[in-house]
Amino acid sequence: MIPQIPNLKFSDGNNFFLIAGPCVVESEELVTSTAKEILRITESLQIPFIFKSSYRKANRSRGDSFTGIGDNKALTILNKVGSDLGIPVITDVHSADEALHAADFVDVLQIPAFLSRQTDLLHAAGTTGKWINIKKGQFLAPEQMQFAAEKVLETGNKNVMLTERGTTFGYQDLVVDFRGIPIMQQFGFPVVLDCTHSLQRPNQSSGVTGGMPQLIETIARAGIAVGVDGLFIETHPEPSQALSDGANMLPLSQLENLLKKLVKIRAALN
Repeated sequence: MIPQIPNLKFSDGNNFFLIAGPCVVESEELVTSTAKEILRITESLQIPFIFKSSYRKANRSRGDSFTGIGDNKALTILNKVGSDLGIPVITDVHSADEALHAADFVDVLQIPAFLSRQTDLLHAAGTTGKWINIKKGQFLAPEQMQFAAEKVLETGNKNVMLTERGTTFGYQDLVVDFRGIPIMQQFGFPVVLDCTHSLQRPNQSSGVTGGMPQLIETIARAGIAVGVDGLFIETHPEPSQALSDGANMLPLSQLENLLKKLVKIRAALN
């Protein structure tokens, strides 16, 4: 199932769709160049593509971590990239006020995993009429996500996606239970697998979240094999230099080869 979002190309095909981009808006140059490269790759493979970047990072381990370049500046950059390239754009929101404000700039609002039960936020996001991507809390069973979706549906908005991003496994690790994908698909919404945040190593003693990016391909291949509708992959030209989540982002130079492999797996299943 592919969400019918305005400007989403190839949405009538049999491929999976892709949500991808750098974790956070660092600069207009980074956002634009990354979006152009992902668009080039996805168009060549006929993959529906939604560009992702957070305009502000509200959930950071340490108080001195980078949070953004300024809300309106970052949102304006996202809006410009979407308009110039003719692609839909998604960004995180963290409060009811943020949802109403960001909706003027982007096509899809994303509810972070830690906030997936926040009723006021889900209601506010729903009232915008935008597509809403709800990331499953690390503390929730997949069956519980139907109630998060219902909070959006209560506003009259049926445009909902659900994203699996791993379940807490001890204090410093996450694990993906692939049974959750078909369980959430039973609710009738597109289901996405977050291949990068699922590989985070949270709660490190340094106060900086770690990750295992070498397993992104493993997680992605497994997700396609079990029939997930879409993939979420954060990517950056130089993850080691990224201002947020560099430890688990895919180097942009590796994205094309990975997607080629995934398209072949998808084709074998059709």
